[in-house]
Amino acid sequence: MSRPKASSAPSENAIIPLAVARSPLGDEHKAKLLSSELSLPYLGAVRPKDVRHASALLFLDENGLCLQVAGKGAPGPVRAEFVTGKMGYRREHGGGSGQLVARAVGLQKAKAGLHVLDATAGLGQDAFVLASLGCRVSLFERNPVIHALLADGLARAALNMDCAPIIARMTLRAGSSIDWLTSAEEASDTPDVADVIYLDPMFPHRDKSALVKKEMQVFRTVVGDDDDSEALLNTALATATYRVVVKRPRKAPAIPGPEPSTRVEGKSSRYDIYPIRALPSR
Repeated sequence: MSRPKASSAPSENAIIPLAVARSPLGDEHKAKLLSSELSLPYLGAVRPKDVRHASALLFLDENGLCLQVAGKGAPGPVRAEFVTGKMGYRREHGGGSGQLVARAVGLQKAKAGLHVLDATAGLGQDAFVLASLGCRVSLFERNPVIHALLADGLARAALNMDCAPIIARMTLRAGSSIDWLTSAEEASDTPDVADVIYLDPMFPHRDKSALVKKEMQVFRTVVGDDDDSEALLNTALATATYRVVVKRPRKAPAIPGPEPSTRVEGKSSRYDIYPIRALPSR
């Protein structure tokens, strides 16, 4: 993502792609720190619906950090949320190792405690599910804005008594996963990087119905597409110990390269599985 230069006083007619702002109850110090770290303009305390000179806001309020499209009629805020909402319900009432992502990773057959490297973590939802089922998960999110959202969500969840043990199994790392994996591949003395490497790359959407979810709408304003997914898959295949798993929309083509050996399919998405060797059994 290209980053606009920091400015506390944008010109009257300029439309800023992304800025940092807060509500009156938002942490001013943290907001200013984010503005500096991400080289984004800081707008102070505002109401997102009143903002006309920024397309989207990295917004701090009493509930933490969120990504919010500015202006009237915009979809609601997007957060990395693990305690309440969809993830809270899934934690309490989910399908255990029978969930699609768990089956794809191999948790129905493998011994507990697999180390999964989530190379494209996004808001961390699949990583949280895997950690809740006993996996150790290393998360990489190279987009600095989404990384900030994820870090905030993990920090808030770590304060919750029910979520804290799950968050303790999740480690958010800085930088690009492909750079980290490439370095690990080149280092002959590096121990096994991960048992399973998990990929959920963004890719070009041509079907407008695929943009219904507000998370996807907002993501595309900030992240764009992952044009190096083929290189990431090849690097993952060279470094994973047991398998690589790629999440795709159900009707989307596979990432160019080796064909997956098998798939786990759901109603709207599927998981392409690239086995390298047999998983350790229970």
